[in-house]
Amino acid sequence: MNPVVQEEIGCLEEVVAAMQRVPPPESLDETGLLAELERLREDARTAKNEDKAAIEQHYEHMGRLLEQLRKGRPTDSVDPESPYFAHIRIRQGSRDTDIFLGKATRLGDGLRIVDWRHAPIAKVYYQYEEGEEYEEDLGHKTLTGQVIARRTVSIRERELERVSAPQGTWVREDGAWTELATLKPVRMDATGVFLWHRAAGDQKLGTGLARRADKHLPDIAALIDKEQFELISRPDAGPVILRGGAGSGKTTVALHRIAWLAHQNPTRFAPHRMQVVVWGKALRDYVSKVLPNLGVNNVAVTTWSEWSRRLVGRLFPMLPGHANANTPAMVARFKLHPALPLKLEKLIRGRKVQANPSAVLEDWRLVTSDRSLMEELGFTPAETEQIAEHARAQQTQLDRRLEREKGAEPWLDEEDDAILLRCWQLRLGALKAKGGGELRYSHIAVDEAQDFAAMELAVLMGTLDKHRCITLAGDTQQHILEVGGTGDWSTLLDSLGIPATSLSSLRISYRSTRPITAYARAILGKAAEDDQAPLTTRDGPPVEILPFPDHGACVDFLGRALRPLLGREPNASIAIITPTLELARTYFRGLERMELARLRLIEDQTYSFTPGIDVVDVSQVKGLEFDYVIVVEASSEYYPDRPHLRRLLHVAASRAIHQLWFTMVGDPSPLLPREVKP
Repeated sequence: MNPVVQEEIGCLEEVVAAMQRVPPPESLDETGLLAELERLREDARTAKNEDKAAIEQHYEHMGRLLEQLRKGRPTDSVDPESPYFAHIRIRQGSRDTDIFLGKATRLGDGLRIVDWRHAPIAKVYYQYEEGEEYEEDLGHKTLTGQVIARRTVSIRERELERVSAPQGTWVREDGAWTELATLKPVRMDATGVFLWHRAAGDQKLGTGLARRADKHLPDIAALIDKEQFELISRPDAGPVILRGGAGSGKTTVALHRIAWLAHQNPTRFAPHRMQVVVWGKALRDYVSKVLPNLGVNNVAVTTWSEWSRRLVGRLFPMLPGHANANTPAMVARFKLHPALPLKLEKLIRGRKVQANPSAVLEDWRLVTSDRSLMEELGFTPAETEQIAEHARAQQTQLDRRLEREKGAEPWLDEEDDAILLRCWQLRLGALKAKGGGELRYSHIAVDEAQDFAAMELAVLMGTLDKHRCITLAGDTQQHILEVGGTGDWSTLLDSLGIPATSLSSLRISYRSTRPITAYARAILGKAAEDDQAPLTTRDGPPVEILPFPDHGACVDFLGRALRPLLGREPNASIAIITPTLELARTYFRGLERMELARLRLIEDQTYSFTPGIDVVDVSQVKGLEFDYVIVVEASSEYYPDRPHLRRLLHVAASRAIHQLWFTMVGDPSPLLPREVKP
């Protein structure tokens, strides 16, 4: 047995023995404090103005008591079955000390388990490598010494199952320890990046590395690197912008930042005062499951459309309750234009009227039908006429609705939600919460920010408190919307008034192998950001390009490749990504006839996030990852050389963790490079 593994087994035995010797500290009941805070919140919503100051002062006082209680007490929430996820040994002078990082703190009688979000020593773990000397100013004192050992571990049912150290990575299989390859960031080169096949033959799916669903992976908090930790622990005011390619950990950093803020200041960053806004339903469901694992419960996770529709219905009950999801492209381009937020501010400042909801509605009418504004934003006379005619028809039907005429068929475009809400903020101030008070958040995290319109982000920022604490995570290379969003960070930040110095880049791609990362980046061509060439941590099989004479032959080949993979790697997640939902249904029906186990057709982003095969169209995969990805029908018919489709194909390719195949019937897409240069 390797000495590192042997040492970690001994450490775990000592920790388990110490936890058994000493009973956990007695729990302190927070129920009374939490109930009082809830009562004060309700009182503040209905109180008279002269009473609100006293209620708010009492609320802050009770909140400080809760914060002191949570920070000052020993915790009893250390899980004895899996007490920690990392081990660091530090040397101070001639003395060595072993410290273990977990999700809670437990000290005394030889136990040194500390909460990664709060303990100062956690910073040493994340910021320094094994063998390095450290010096950290903690305010009241300076911590100095040397890191003697730094390891991540996986513990289940008090048994050590995985150890990862600079010397190697070992996993326990059937009672025996096996060494895996050590992962180190390396620069990409072109060697073995892909194979171009003229016919499918004996290609094999599977690497034996699909361990994401099994017991061997360490806790997600153990995987944070130095750069990510610096972003997570940034000051709790102002914007933090996370830029990084696919698989660089943007979502991980954003979610851990929520956990960090909540632990540092549980009153200000209470769950009901934070919100996560994501691009789609699948990512919403995923994030909703991850946050509780980080010790943060009851933070609202929503999509923009769900959140904005709810607010528009609350603030404008006179308007239609449904939204048109098929806005003409030219109209959508105007309503989502990145320069529109600043133009709207200018319009509202220049219109001196009584501030009420009717004035807000009139602001919306004026800005969405302003021909001079359309021309100023670069629309041609013909385009301006098309947009103005849409506005005229929309507003005519709305007037008929407001006048209670029979036969009126009013509608709002989905793009109107952001404009209406921003008009309210600029004209009347804060949006209204359900109980009638101001809607204010202490922190908002936005994932896939590149696919949000500037107006949408301006609305979200307008709901922040005075500290303007927001995290925007995104990658303009994954901007998949033909209309809306942005492919340029500087344009987006300028439109929001955010300094470029807030932009931080994550450079290491942890998700995909070197061949997958290199090929996915090559698909972008000239659209790839030169300063964002990623580092990768793993090698793997080459990317394969597999032409077929017809879809039936492709289905048969995939079925024969997938059946043994499911047997060898039952924990594997597999995505068959098609260009359209119709084609996804075709491939699902074909594979279903081959009686493949755990085969699922994904419609409306209804993922189960369990091992198996998901057949899904490309519009539903952004933000997700799979062990194995097969991009079906990467042909010139479905992926001609257009910027939007180039980014879409890049997103599909970059979902793969271990292995990536492309298939097509007919001519391959011109977006698929035949060679990849370093």
